[in-house]
Amino acid sequence: MGVLIATIDSSIVIISLPAIFRGIGLDPLAPGNIGYLLWMMLGYILVSAVLVVALGRLGDMFGRVRMYNVGFAIFSCASLALSLDPLKGGPGALWLIGFRVVQAVGGAMLTANSAAILTDAFPAEQRGMALGINQITALAGQFLGLLAGGLLATIDWRAVFWVSVPIGVVGTFWSYRSLREIGSRKPGRIDWIGNLTFSAGAGALLAAITYGIQPYGGRSTGWTNPWVLGGLGAGVVLLAAFCIAETRIAEPMFQLGLFRIRAFAAGNLASPLTAIARGGMQFMLIIWLQGIWLPLHGYDFERTPLWAGIFMLPLTIGFLIGGPTSGYLSDRFGARLFSTTGLLLVAAAFVGLLALPVDFPYPAFAALLLLSGLGQGMFSAPNTSAIMGSVPPEQRGAASGMRSTFQNSGTALSIGLFFSLMISGLAGSLPHALNSGLQAQGVPADTAAQVAGLPPVSTLFATFLGNNPISHLLGPSGVLHTLPAHDVRTLTGTRFFPQLVSGPFHHGLVTVFTVAAAMALVGAAASALRGRHDKAGSDRPADSMPGRRPWPKAPSS
Repeated sequence: MGVLIATIDSSIVIISLPAIFRGIGLDPLAPGNIGYLLWMMLGYILVSAVLVVALGRLGDMFGRVRMYNVGFAIFSCASLALSLDPLKGGPGALWLIGFRVVQAVGGAMLTANSAAILTDAFPAEQRGMALGINQITALAGQFLGLLAGGLLATIDWRAVFWVSVPIGVVGTFWSYRSLREIGSRKPGRIDWIGNLTFSAGAGALLAAITYGIQPYGGRSTGWTNPWVLGGLGAGVVLLAAFCIAETRIAEPMFQLGLFRIRAFAAGNLASPLTAIARGGMQFMLIIWLQGIWLPLHGYDFERTPLWAGIFMLPLTIGFLIGGPTSGYLSDRFGARLFSTTGLLLVAAAFVGLLALPVDFPYPAFAALLLLSGLGQGMFSAPNTSAIMGSVPPEQRGAASGMRSTFQNSGTALSIGLFFSLMISGLAGSLPHALNSGLQAQGVPADTAAQVAGLPPVSTLFATFLGNNPISHLLGPSGVLHTLPAHDVRTLTGTRFFPQLVSGPFHHGLVTVFTVAAAMALVGAAASALRGRHDKAGSDRPADSMPGRRPWPKAPSS
C-alpha cells in the first residue's frame, strides 16, 4: 500500500495537469509559466531522488518501521493540504508545488524503507516473490497514476489529491498497529557532511536539467543558460566532494564499499539505465497518444488524457504478470537469467515501436506495450531481490535507499534527456510545418510566423494538456474570430494538428526510442555480469557463493 500510493502520486498529476491548471486559473503555456508546469511534474521526483538515501540510512540507525510510519503520516497530511489549496494563479501553483515537495518527503520515507522491511521479514527462499510484488506494485503505480489522474480529473481537480487522503490515513494507522521492528539496527551518528553535499549536489544537478529543457535566449532549449551550466558544474563538484568525503567518514551515509559486491554494483548500474528508458517511454507514449493517435481516431482533445491512460493499460498488465512470476522463479533459479532476459525484451519492444507508423494499428501497439511491461517486470523483481539480498543485514536500509535513488534519478534524468532530444528534433522541422500549414488555412502570415516561432517545448506540452493545441496557440491573437467558419473547423478539428506534427514528431521519436533501446541493451549487459547465484537474495555467506565478493566490513571509527 505504501509504495503503491507513493508511486501513483509521482505520476497522477501528469494526466490531470489540464484540470489542475484550469482549477487554479493559470495558463501553464503563457510566457513565464512553463516553470510551474515543469515543477508540478518534476518536483516530486526530484525530492524523492535526493532524499531516499539519507532516509534509508536513518532507517538503519533509528528503525526502518519508525521511519516508514512517520512517512505515511507526512504523506497523508500533505495530501490533505494539496486538496485544500485556497489560492489561484501563480500563488495557487506555488502552494501545490510546495506541498508536493512535502508529500515527496513522506513518499521517500515509504519507498526508502519498504524493501528493507520486507527483506528483514521474509526468508531467502520467499524474498524474491515478496520483493517482486513490492517492486512491481511500485512500477505499476507509476502507470496506474496516469489512469487515476485521467478518471479523477473528470470529476474535480481536487479529487486528484484528495484520493490519497483516506488511503494515507488507513495506511498510517495500519502500519502503526501492525508493523514491528525485527531488522538489525546500526546506531550511529548522522553524516551531516554527506547529507548536505549529496542533497545539494543532486538537487543542483537535477534542477539544472529541469531548466535545461526550457527555452533561453531565442534557443529552443536552455543548455547555454549560465545558471543551467553553473548548476550542472556545481552539482558535479558537490557530488565529487560527497564521494571523497564518504571514503573518509567513519559512519558514512552512502556505503561506497557496497559497490565491491558484484551483484549490488551490477544491479544498481542496470536499474537507472532501465529507469531512464522507461521514463522516456512513458512521456513519449503520452504525447504520441494524446497529441496524435487519439485525435486522428476521432477523440476530442479534452477526452484524450483519460483515454491515453486506458490505452496504456497493457503496459501495466505486463508488469503485474511478469513481476511476481519472475520474482517467484528467481528464488529458485537465480536473478541473472530473468533480469537479463527482461531487458532484452524491453529493447525488442523499443525496436518494435520504432517500426510502427505514427497512425499505428492498436493491436500491434498493445502487444508491444505488453511485451515491454513483461520485460520490465521480469527485470525489476529479481534485480531488486538480488540487490537487497547481497548486502549485510544491518546495511539494508542504506542499500534500499541507494537503489531507490538510482531508480528515481534515472526517471528524472530521462525527462531532461528525452525532452531535449525531442525538442531538438522538432526545432528543425516543426516551425516550417506549422507556418506553411497555418497559412494554407488562411491564417495571416505574421500570425502564422509568430506561432511557428514559439519554443517547441510549448507545442510539445500543448499536445498533452487536454486542450485543442491550435485553439490554444492561436487564441491570444484572436485570428480565429476573423477566419471563415470552414477554415476554423479545419484548424480546430481533431485531424489538422496531428497531421501537421506527425512527421516532425516521428523523427524525434526515432531518436528517443533508439537511445532508449541502446540503454536497455547496456543494462542487459550489466545484468548479465552480476555473477551467478544459486538463489536471488540468498542469506548464505558471500564468500561461499561463486561470483560474489565478501561483504565489506563496516569501517571502524
